[in-house]
Amino acid sequence: MQRIVILGAGTAGTTVANHLSKRVEPGTSITVVDPETEHLFQPDLIFVPFGMQRPENTLRPRGGTLKPGVEWVQDRVERVDPDSKRVILAGGDDLSYDLLVIASGSHIHPEETEGLQEEHWQRSIFDYYTLEGAAALSDALANFEGGRLVLNVVENPIKCPVAPLEFLFLADAYFTKLGRRDEVELTYATPLDGAFTKPIASRELGNMLGARNIHVEAEFNAASVDGERGVLRSWDDRAIDYDLLVSIPTHMGADFVSTSGLGDELGFVPTHNHSLLADGHDDIFVVGDATNLATSKAGSVAHFEAEVVVENVLRALEGRSLHEGFDGHANCFVETGSGKAMLIDFNYDVEPLPGTYPLPLAGPFTLLSESRRNHWGKLAFRWVYWNMLLPGRNIPVPNRMSLSGKRTSLLERAAA
Repeated sequence: MQRIVILGAGTAGTTVANHLSKRVEPGTSITVVDPETEHLFQPDLIFVPFGMQRPENTLRPRGGTLKPGVEWVQDRVERVDPDSKRVILAGGDDLSYDLLVIASGSHIHPEETEGLQEEHWQRSIFDYYTLEGAAALSDALANFEGGRLVLNVVENPIKCPVAPLEFLFLADAYFTKLGRRDEVELTYATPLDGAFTKPIASRELGNMLGARNIHVEAEFNAASVDGERGVLRSWDDRAIDYDLLVSIPTHMGADFVSTSGLGDELGFVPTHNHSLLADGHDDIFVVGDATNLATSKAGSVAHFEAEVVVENVLRALEGRSLHEGFDGHANCFVETGSGKAMLIDFNYDVEPLPGTYPLPLAGPFTLLSESRRNHWGKLAFRWVYWNMLLPGRNIPVPNRMSLSGKRTSLLERAAA
């Protein structure tokens, strides 16, 4: 009997497990290890602080997300022993594997920044990358009567790189609707040199921030927080005063990745760009936020990667050569407030461009521009996520990026 063990039952791990359950040969075992009893729909965390989603509606029981034939072991991974091909669990048991899939995600570590997670945490300093943080921030925003609200990204990479922009756009719309926008100063403190990582998108998104009177403090590498005085400081001694600080803390991989000697300095697994095989191993694949790949840590990426990992697990079981089919494809809806959103689509080599998606002429979604259709597309993704993506049903969107429908002339002008 061949044994597949998947570490993590988030978006990536669940999608891989459910796809494999329908395609492996009879007698092949699929085991998923995850300690959490509930599955969190992370894209909704951005809506919780603004009262646009109820916290309890972001969760579903873990058991209901896994297909029959997938065994769920509710335990925490202590470490992996690649030499003996065993996973050692916190409860004392261990699991042997023929092929291992690491889908353990990324996690915030506010303790990595001096002063961030101290007595003012969840009082005047909040996160929204956890359900608890997003719910607490909702109360804080409802009671915020004015002053400087600072959104800070401590360092990259982070989950969903567009989420900081979404927060600021939604905050602008939120306080405008309440009639308090003139009393609220919005500041974006980012380690990037602009609004986003890609030049064309960064320019467009930067213009949108400017039009909403949202100040960007670029190349701001956060060093410490003085919660008592309400001051955020950078390593180059710049200081930003705040009345309310919304932090996106340092992200790191799962603890077992580092203790097993499988990770980089942040605990992400060095991964082959295209096959998604862990560097230095021929029996370990990596998917989702657990990789160190130079692409977004986002749900769409987990989906596109999962298709390649499933294909390569099947090939590896049969002793065939691997498919180098992942091109870094990512697409993300960006909520821009007041019932509109933007969509961006890019990969390792091509940055976000204007156009239509997924069909060249019919869309229905617009790329790199705001529309109400994009907003409804983001909301519709909730249904797609629970009913198609997680269950492992085919979604009619190719995992490789297409230039069809995109205005590639901008690339030529940028190159010139």
